[in-house]
Amino acid sequence: MADFGVEYDLEVYKALINVMPKGKFIPTNVFQAEFMHYPKQQQCIIDLLEQMEDLGVIPDYEMEAMLLNIFGRRGHPLRKYWRMMYWMPKFKNLSPWPLPNPLPDDTLDIAKMAIDRMCTVDLRSKVSVFETKNVKDAIDDTWIVNGMSAEQSKLLSDHPCDKAVYIEGPFLIWLRNRSINYFTLRADPDQSFLHTQKEDQDDVSQINAPFFGTAVPRPKREVDKLRSVHQQEDGTIFAICATGTSTKDSLLSWIRLLEFNGNPKLGEIPVLFRFSSTVAAKAIEIESQTKPDTLQSHPRSNNKE
Repeated sequence: MADFGVEYDLEVYKALINVMPKGKFIPTNVFQAEFMHYPKQQQCIIDLLEQMEDLGVIPDYEMEAMLLNIFGRRGHPLRKYWRMMYWMPKFKNLSPWPLPNPLPDDTLDIAKMAIDRMCTVDLRSKVSVFETKNVKDAIDDTWIVNGMSAEQSKLLSDHPCDKAVYIEGPFLIWLRNRSINYFTLRADPDQSFLHTQKEDQDDVSQINAPFFGTAVPRPKREVDKLRSVHQQEDGTIFAICATGTSTKDSLLSWIRLLEFNGNPKLGEIPVLFRFSSTVAAKAIEIESQTKPDTLQSHPRSNNKE
C-alpha cells in the first residue's frame, strides 16, 4: 500500500475488507469462536487492522458493520476493532504539540514546528527565521530557524568572556515520520552556582517527623538566586537552531546573526565547535564488543595461523 501512497486512506482499507465473503466465516459454536474459525482469513484482517493502528488511521462505524457481517460478533477481528476504537480516540489528541496531518513537505516548515516544540519549556521563547545571505562573506545561502528566550539572552550576557561556549550537534528530532537535525549553543555547567542551590523544599524523600516536645524545623529565610530552567546539570543552554544545510558555515552565520540581533557579548566570547555523531560512537562500541567474541569463538583458527 505504501508503494501506491494509499496507506493512510480509510476507504482503501474498507475496500480490502469488503472483499471477504459475508456470513461464511461466522462461528456457529463456542469452540469455533475461541479457536479462531478460519484462522488465515481472520489473521489477515487482524494484520490489516494492526497496520491501521500503527499508522494512526482510525476506523469508522461502517467498518464495524462490515466486520460484523463477515466474522460475526465473536470474531477476533471485531474484538480487535473494539479495542482500537477504545484506545485510538483517547491517544489521538493527547499530545500537547499537535501536528498537521499530513505534514508539510517544506523542510523549513518542519524546522519551525520542531524548534517551536522544543522551545515550549520556556513560554517566553521566540522562534525566528534568519537568512544567511544577510551575513557578509557567508558561503551557504540557506535559512536558519533560531529559538531563544529573553532569559537565555540574559544568561549569555552574564557569561564570562574567558569561558568558551560550544556549538553541539547534530541532534535528531522526529515529527511523526519526518526527522530534522538541530544544534545547540551551550556552555559548561556553572558548578559554583549549582552547588549553592538549597535543598528542594518539595522533596519528600527524607521527611523529618519530630516527636512530641520537639520543635518543628523551619526553613531558613535566605535570599538566593533562582535557578533557570536552562541551567541544567550538564550545561547551560543559550539557544537552539536548525539550518537548511547543517554545515559549519551556516552555523557560523547563525552565531553572527545572534550577535547582530541583541547578543553583542558573542563577539567577545570564544565559540568552539563540538560536533558529535552517535552513529560512529555506537559503531566503535559494537566493534569493541564483537572482536573478543570472534576470537573466543574461533580458537583453533588462531592457533593454525
